[in-house]
Amino acid sequence: MYHDNDRAKLFSRRAMMLAGGKATLIVGLAARMYYLQVMEADKYAMQAEDNRITTRLLAPPRGLILDRNGIAMAINQQNYRVMVVAEQTPSLDYTLDALGKIIPIGESERARIHKEARRRRRFVPVSVRENLTWEEVARVEVNAPDLPGIMIDVGQSRYYPMESLGAHILGYVAAVSENDLTDDPLEELPGFRIGKGGVERVYDMALRGRAGTLSLEVNSVGRIHRELERKEGEPGIDLNLTLDTRLQQYAAQRLGDESAAVVVMDILTGDIVVMASTPSFDPNSFNRGLSNDEWKELTSNPRSPLTNKVIAGQFAPGSTFKLVSAIAALESRDITPDMRVLCTGHMQLGSIKFHCWKKEGHGAQDMISGLKNSCDVYFYEVARRVGFEKIAEMARRFGLGSPTGVDLPSERSGLIPDRAWKRKALKQPWHPGETLINAIGQGYVTATPIQLAVMTARIANGGYAVVPHVARDQVVEKSVHPRPPPEWPSLEVSRQSLAIVRKGMFAVSNEPGGTAYKARITQEGMWLSGKTGSAQVRRITMRERETGVKKNEQLPWKERDHALFVAYAPEENPRYSIAVVVEHGGGGSAVAAPIARDIMLEVQKRDLARGTAEADGAPEPPPDFRRF
Repeated sequence: MYHDNDRAKLFSRRAMMLAGGKATLIVGLAARMYYLQVMEADKYAMQAEDNRITTRLLAPPRGLILDRNGIAMAINQQNYRVMVVAEQTPSLDYTLDALGKIIPIGESERARIHKEARRRRRFVPVSVRENLTWEEVARVEVNAPDLPGIMIDVGQSRYYPMESLGAHILGYVAAVSENDLTDDPLEELPGFRIGKGGVERVYDMALRGRAGTLSLEVNSVGRIHRELERKEGEPGIDLNLTLDTRLQQYAAQRLGDESAAVVVMDILTGDIVVMASTPSFDPNSFNRGLSNDEWKELTSNPRSPLTNKVIAGQFAPGSTFKLVSAIAALESRDITPDMRVLCTGHMQLGSIKFHCWKKEGHGAQDMISGLKNSCDVYFYEVARRVGFEKIAEMARRFGLGSPTGVDLPSERSGLIPDRAWKRKALKQPWHPGETLINAIGQGYVTATPIQLAVMTARIANGGYAVVPHVARDQVVEKSVHPRPPPEWPSLEVSRQSLAIVRKGMFAVSNEPGGTAYKARITQEGMWLSGKTGSAQVRRITMRERETGVKKNEQLPWKERDHALFVAYAPEENPRYSIAVVVEHGGGGSAVAAPIARDIMLEVQKRDLARGTAEADGAPEPPPDFRRF
């Protein structure tokens, strides 16, 4: 009996302990539920709302690119694209097969579509083709009942209405690669494109604009129920360039099929009015996507259509370089303008003969006639007396040997050599003969057409360090401001030296016997002053000199001389400089000078017609430098 009572008491204690434990758990659970449902109600309601509502970015319209007259060079247009929703198809392959009978779908595209469909949820649309024509859209819509899961979507795409005209300045847009990624969330958007060249790249962030937002109600797996709110993004800025598209078109037509470059700049403001490089390319092809054949054709073309030769073509400047050799000589006072040198067709230095381009020689030459006739022997003697170090220093002062600073990517620096450069780069000493050769723009010296235009502008504007640019306004981050009036620093070169060189340039183009006399402008008040140049790309052997050097047209294209010409106009009140380089074109006087004449005449005629000299508010040239 006693034993049974003990067992009952033990059972009762265990029951009470179990009941107490359960009560404790229930109280704790109740307290926790009260904490979660009452105390933390707002927090979890917010989280639930966040799960219910998702916010997506909307790509803003890209800013337009306009020329100086407001003519559109880069715009946005509707981009019709066909999408497929895998969930709505009986089989993705079945739908793609049916769609392939209406619009072409390559094997690589099919592989990409399958890959994207596997990565995404089945109800998320996958892009099949972009940039559909209206005819392709119509065919898809008509056959929609037989294309389960197919839908047409409308977005925006970059479009260049002038196609190849100005392509090197504009650049192009393309999809974001891993190397392009920054912290901008826009780059994560499917199909978003960024600038990959030209001003599209330089001013990409300002042209992008600011993203909009789209609020959507979704379920637990992300399926969209309805759109709640849409806030459109802020478009990118509209970028105005200094280019004149009508002059650009004229210049491109004048260059024709040549592998060539021409640049015209305002010598007072630095505005680039014309920048043409031929052959060119259609930037629209990069936006829609290049085929392998198209890419191979562009990259294998020996005339380099993808290269902007104005800023990235590095050429021996030939006799155009004699302008800075002359200024260096005059500034050093080692040469006087009336010092005469006898040209017999060559100059002897040690055991080596250095030949003039004119086999029989030019006779006695001073500074003006030396420039007018482009006498090599005269400038050999100049270089021998002055030394190339002084010439190199003057060349750098006038913009050669380093990027000019123009607001375009991939500008090359060219090369102005000296003794230190040769020791470092080639591990060799400088030889006396190299002083002579480099002083006439051959040897190691190279320059870009934009540098030659800057050099000419600084000679014509009185010795001020003008810097070129293609954006008419200043762009700071994502805003644009009027460009302030320029205050270019002085190059500290005497006006007397510049006046002598300008006299020589005037004689080149306007006096009988000048190397560019046949390519002169005859209209009163529009005269140009220039300097011809022909740069050899191969060494002429002694045997060829004895038997007769072949004419350029008799040589393979790659072995012909480069044709160059630089000039400014109008002579009495200079406003523009020009540089023309025709790759393997032959003689500068016969090929490049006539091109420059025609373009500069057109520039001045358009200026005269619209009176832009006053309207642009450009600074006046120094009053004591109107004439030489």
